[in-house]
Amino acid sequence: MKNALKIAVLVVLVLGLPWFIWQWGFCRFYVEPDEMAVITAKTGAELPPGQILAKKGQRGIQEDVLGEGRHFLNPWLYERDVRPVTIIPPGKVGIVTSKVGEDLPEGEFLAEKGQKGIWRDVLGPGKYRMNPAGYQIDVVDAISIPVGYDGVVTSLSGRQTPLHAFAQAGEKGVRSDVLQPGLYFVNPREYKVDVLEIGVNQVSLIGKGGGAVITKSLMASQNVAMDALQQNVLQEQQAKRESYMRSESSSGMRLGGRLAPAPAGAPLKVASPGRAKKKAEAEAWDGDELARQLSGAGAPSVSFVLEQFVEFPSRDGFEISLDMTVEFELLPKDVAWIFRTYGDLPAAVDKVIMPQILSVSRLKGSAYGAKDFIVGEGREKFQNELTDALAETLVEKRIRIHAALIRHVNVPSQILDPIQQASLAQEQDLTNQEKQNTAKKQAELNTELSLIDQRREQVAQETEKIKALIQADEEKQVAEIQGDTLRQAAEIEKLTAGVNAERITTLGSADAEVVRLVEGERANGQQLKVKAFGDAEAYNLWTFAANLSDELAINVIHAGPGTLWTDLEKAGLSDLGGGQILQAPKK
Repeated sequence: MKNALKIAVLVVLVLGLPWFIWQWGFCRFYVEPDEMAVITAKTGAELPPGQILAKKGQRGIQEDVLGEGRHFLNPWLYERDVRPVTIIPPGKVGIVTSKVGEDLPEGEFLAEKGQKGIWRDVLGPGKYRMNPAGYQIDVVDAISIPVGYDGVVTSLSGRQTPLHAFAQAGEKGVRSDVLQPGLYFVNPREYKVDVLEIGVNQVSLIGKGGGAVITKSLMASQNVAMDALQQNVLQEQQAKRESYMRSESSSGMRLGGRLAPAPAGAPLKVASPGRAKKKAEAEAWDGDELARQLSGAGAPSVSFVLEQFVEFPSRDGFEISLDMTVEFELLPKDVAWIFRTYGDLPAAVDKVIMPQILSVSRLKGSAYGAKDFIVGEGREKFQNELTDALAETLVEKRIRIHAALIRHVNVPSQILDPIQQASLAQEQDLTNQEKQNTAKKQAELNTELSLIDQRREQVAQETEKIKALIQADEEKQVAEIQGDTLRQAAEIEKLTAGVNAERITTLGSADAEVVRLVEGERANGQQLKVKAFGDAEAYNLWTFAANLSDELAINVIHAGPGTLWTDLEKAGLSDLGGGQILQAPKK
């Protein structure tokens, strides 16, 4: 039995030790975290035509990859290639291009899982172990819509949308639903997202220098990564606007400024394109400088220059140009319609807002004389009419106008100087009249001041008189009160003395009556006692006896033979020669 056991152990050692050395020394390998192993089989069936990844039992790159951990593979049968996994960080999405799967139907370019081509669904942030031989993953930014902007979505796949209609599900075109501010994992191959500024923006024009569209600033947050994504989205939108500017370059539009990333939280000033009217003046004009003047800030990231300006003849034939700011608002519910109808914000300004500003300004301004633009009332009336007309016209275009502010009116000097001189003369005349009125008022003021001093002295004297009268009256009243008080005190003392006298008399009479009654009763008592004893002598003896002390003892000595002194000694009496009183003892 022991020999059989030894033989078994020997066989295990002879056969198992080489196997252990082979497995742990040649077949074993590790895949570290964030890595994967792509396996290629050297043996097996040949792959069918068109197949890239091999399944089990087929020769070639295996479809399944190995994750992190310890693995054992025969190096004669398999080759391994350890590669990093695909990591999609937060704020990014992964676009998958599949090289394997079924072919797409005709006309489709987005694939579902299991089909060959660009997948419709994107990969969110995380780690993915997908065989790079069969799948290509492109990591791009997610769409982050900043606060103050809306994202207009254009579907790039599906059947063509009918003209002047929004794209529905499965259709290609602009969708009616927009993206509110936030982060969205959107496949840029399926949807194109354009961000448009909502709320109040400005078209500012400076005379013949052109203008710019100043939009809202990008609001910075505490999330640096989110700020970077929003900057990227806005920069991509600026690139689209540059492309639009270049496409319209034949009409005189140009891009004044530069495209450069703005620091997080820095204002992003955007100006919209226009059509040139005087090319020579526009080429010499600095759009960046205009944007700085209008916004009061540093150089904008991008300045879309308006080379148009408001100029029209007045009613009396003079050329008038205006410095103007028009505040307009794009509502979120209308952004998709505006984008589908006109295009991006530069196109909307170029095709809708600026033509209406120029048209309405010329139409309304030609009805006013040059002098009307200098006088405040005429200019204010023109500004109100311009605002109302623009608001009424553009509300049909779903663009709201809040105000059209006339900052300055450029009037030819040949009419401006005489009007200014006349105005200055008129103002000088008004100034002189005011000076005369001022001198007159000063004289009246001096007179009033003198009267005030006189009245002040009079009031002071009257005040002293009233104070003296009040003091004398108070002293009189005090003296009368004191005299009345003394009189009343004397009367009270008189009454008090009478009451005291009456009290003494009454008390004396009462005391005398008490004595009379007490003593009378005592006399009556004595008479009754004498009458009881029969005579006065008996009563006196009784009285004498009643008044004797209880200590008194009477000792009766009878005379007998012998002398008195011996009898006294026998009686127990002490010697009286020492001055002591001898009393007989009580019996």
